[in-house]
This record gives sequence, structure tokens and C-alpha cells, in this order.
Amino acid sequence: MQQVTLDVKGMSCGSCANTIEKSVGELSGIELVKVLLSEGKVDVSYNENTVGLKDIKSAISESGYEITDAPENNSSCSCCS
Repeated sequence: MQQVTLDVKGMSCGSCANTIEKSVGELSGIELVKVLLSEGKVDVSYNENTVGLKDIKSAISESGYEITDAPENNSSCSCCS
């Protein structure tokens, strides 16, 4: 089991968290998805033999959010725009 914490830009409300948790959680091999809105982070535990980091990042990107190298404070909400 692998664990990764991704910095994600554009999350600012519960709906954002639900969107990401649902889209990533639907991937085969995902054990846990936890969005930390106040920190701009997404924690993911996954089976690397079933799903890859690229697939996880794609699911987040396709949901309308941007994975960044460092967390950023963002006042705009991607899902409410």
C-alpha cells in the first residue's frame, strides 16, 4: 500500500472535498481519500499494483482542480464558479 499527499489548488468548500473524494474513491485500488481543505491537500492511500499516481492525479484534474508543487491559499471555489 502506498500513501501520497498531493497539494491541490481550487478547493474551498465541502462540495469540492466531496467531488474529489468521490472521483478518486471510484478508482479501483483506492483504500482511502481524505481532503484537508484548510491545508489544500489530499491524502490518498492506494494499491500501487492496481492504480497509479498518474491515474489519481488525472481524476483530480478531470474534476476541475489543479495539482500544484506547493499548497496555495485560493479564495475562488472551482465547483461553485
